[in-house]
Amino acid sequence: MKTVKKTETYTIVQKRSGRYGVKSSKGAWINKEEKVKILVAEKLITLPKSQPKTEAAAE
Repeated sequence: MKTVKKTETYTIVQKRSGRYGVKSSKGAWINKEEKVKILVAEKLITLPKSQPKTEAAAE
């Protein structure tokens, strides 16, 4: 794993598969919404935009 960014509260690593992992300063992995918030704030990932629902799709 390659260290991408290290701060006082967390460390961002990039795995060989290209995916990112976030570890807390205590060494525990951070998951789910908290991980996504950190990666979006660091501009490493972007969230997909939701598409507006059309009436034709409902029928």
